[in-house]
Amino acid sequence: MSGDPEQEYFADGMVEEIITGLSRIKWLFVIARNSSFVYKGKAVDVKQVGRELGVRYVLEGSVRKAGGRVRITGQLVEAETGAHLWADKFDGALDDVFDLQDRITTSVVGVVEPSVRQAEIERARRKRPDSLGAYDLFLRAVPYFQSIMPGDANVGIGLLEEALKLDPNYAAAHAYMAWGMEIRVLRGGFNEADAIAGVRHARMALAHGTDDATALSIASLVILHLDHDFEAASGAIARALSLNGSCAAALYWGAHVHAWSGDPVIAEDYANRALRLSPFDPVSFEAYLTLGTVRFRKQHYDDAAAFYAKAVQANPRFSSLYAAQTTALAMAGRIEESKSLARRLLELEPDFRVGPFMEFFVKFARPEIVDGLAEGLRKAGLPE
Repeated sequence: MSGDPEQEYFADGMVEEIITGLSRIKWLFVIARNSSFVYKGKAVDVKQVGRELGVRYVLEGSVRKAGGRVRITGQLVEAETGAHLWADKFDGALDDVFDLQDRITTSVVGVVEPSVRQAEIERARRKRPDSLGAYDLFLRAVPYFQSIMPGDANVGIGLLEEALKLDPNYAAAHAYMAWGMEIRVLRGGFNEADAIAGVRHARMALAHGTDDATALSIASLVILHLDHDFEAASGAIARALSLNGSCAAALYWGAHVHAWSGDPVIAEDYANRALRLSPFDPVSFEAYLTLGTVRFRKQHYDDAAAFYAKAVQANPRFSSLYAAQTTALAMAGRIEESKSLARRLLELEPDFRVGPFMEFFVKFARPEIVDGLAEGLRKAGLPE
């Protein structure tokens, strides 16, 4: 904004980094640098940009430098309506220009993906049902998995079945189908047929989604829970993060995979990075569940209960979070609190039983988690 050539080079570098980062997200169509730079330094109408480039969203921003510090502003705009979907500013020191560029790029890419996806979900909801393609059906299905409860998941599964009829190799649809089956297994009766179907869809997601970070991430959860294959699950997370280091889904589910079956240091790092990138993400509860489980593994039960409480607050309809907090409270000696929470768990999931629940976890979770989980649930007086 100052006309200083040094700032212009810095701004150009930022734009290139952000375009590269966004281009790693398979489901986004991102205009290349040369076409974007046509509008550089001009006062343009966002609606005109959208028409000329054939895009639905425009990311724009500015750079200001003062002494050894720089402020970067950015905003994401829906081109057709001019509506603002997101805006923020980033401040940093120019001690290490490349490090600053990396940090800002990571933050911008991390927040743009969920913002655009939510806008696309709303767009799909507005479309007539008789004009829906596989992508629109997929977008309509996604919100039904956020509660992680079987009733909602069944609605999402129905939409995804229609999407897969139109596109049998749709990796993201297979990944969410796998997740839906996993939800039904854990909270809908431990049905073996659902488990087999879940693994099949997860493997299809891995096969067809080698360049789709989100599909790989969700499939990793199911591969761990239903196929009990930590190596494949952690490998899928590593692949997802190599494709897009700013993928919040990869960090959230990678945190889960490592918290329950792998390295707690990696789990905590992924959870904290995920919360920084996408703090209002529908699966943000997973970061708090991870942070609690890392402490549960160390037998720091009061700290674990505090993080589990944050997970419950982030997703109050997810019954398994109540089970985790109940256990931590019981193991911390806070029996009355644990029994009160156990009653809430049974309200959400009347058929909850300790035996089947533990049979699910014992196949993939670390022994120190399994032993403590079972002991705490029984101390809280939950039915066997």
